[in-house]
Amino acid sequence: MTAPVSIAQTQHPAGLSAGMTFLMAAACGLIAANLYYTQPLAGPIALDIGLPAEATGLIVTLTQIGYGIGLLLLVPLGDLLENRRLIVTMIGLVTLALIAAGLSTTPGPFLTASLAIGLGSVAVQMIVPFAANLAPDAARGRVVGNVMSGLMVGIMMARPISGLIAGLSSWHSVFYVSAVVMVGLGSLLWVQLPTRRPAARMTYGQLIKSMGKLLATQPVLQRRAAYQACQFAAFSLFWTVTPLHLAGPRFGLGHNGIALFALAGVAGAIASPIAGRLADKGLIRPATAFGLVGVGAAFLMTQVATEGSTAALTLLTLAAILLDFGVTMTLVTGQRSIYELGAELRSRLNGLFMAIFFTGGAIGSALGAWAFASGGWWLASMIGLALPATAFAIFLTEKIDQERALKH
Repeated sequence: MTAPVSIAQTQHPAGLSAGMTFLMAAACGLIAANLYYTQPLAGPIALDIGLPAEATGLIVTLTQIGYGIGLLLLVPLGDLLENRRLIVTMIGLVTLALIAAGLSTTPGPFLTASLAIGLGSVAVQMIVPFAANLAPDAARGRVVGNVMSGLMVGIMMARPISGLIAGLSSWHSVFYVSAVVMVGLGSLLWVQLPTRRPAARMTYGQLIKSMGKLLATQPVLQRRAAYQACQFAAFSLFWTVTPLHLAGPRFGLGHNGIALFALAGVAGAIASPIAGRLADKGLIRPATAFGLVGVGAAFLMTQVATEGSTAALTLLTLAAILLDFGVTMTLVTGQRSIYELGAELRSRLNGLFMAIFFTGGAIGSALGAWAFASGGWWLASMIGLALPATAFAIFLTEKIDQERALKH
């Protein structure tokens, strides 16, 4: 079976068409947004479907659990099954789940749909290694960076967009609108993506079993996953706590003000293409150092001015941009590094990498909520600073390990 006639066949000088790169970036953003639409709507949804207030967190948590399961059990299939069909199938799953969520009027069906939305949304992490496989070696970092910029924009835009749609109509409409978008996206990807059949010949059980061996034997994967787990923990802590901080008595911002603040973080997405280009030039190490230091500096910035002042709000906004920039920088350089370990391993490597740093994000959210309740923004920001500092301490041993390896 040959690949369909598509924009992928009109090759860009770098080896992958600009149109295809944009399509993959847009797809990542639109799919990833499904994971975050419910965050600002959890309260109204729980009230409407009769979910007890103490169980409201399940609305977001079950989506995250579904995504985590998918990272470990579904994303590795990209090394085994034809990629285009697999991606479109997952988009079909998330479409059905979105419709089910929109139709739900009781807790059981809605929470089941939330879990399925997380499972289907792992299509994002099938697209990224697919893009890496289509790109030539010399431009792989740039392509991954461009695609990841779409993902980051989708994550940051999901919350304000869902709030806007719900405000104009209802929370049900958020799911219906996204389902329509997914139908269009899936159809477009089916027509435009080339087919890619992995060379691997193994059973599903062998595929999953091999992931444990990869994690145990690949130091690059271990390090990069550790760095990003700390970075994403800091990211999740920041974005869990800052809405609470801004809504508190010191700042007193309302819903619209907090939404505008969240939009500022989107500017950090420009780090993706920059990081990709630096990686292609062999500057992965300094780019990683900058990303780790940048996240730490972002938390320090927030301690300079008096809480509640205009200066403090300005610095907090700049910190959001710098933090998102730093996290994105290490994410792209990390993916560029692990993808060099082998084309036939990329889906499994990506699944492991994402699952580990996603776990870090969940821990960061929990830490942030506890810290803010216990010691306010000061304690939360100090924990936020400690996370990239820990990653940087591990990073400093990287060169030592490389020198030891060369001696042996």
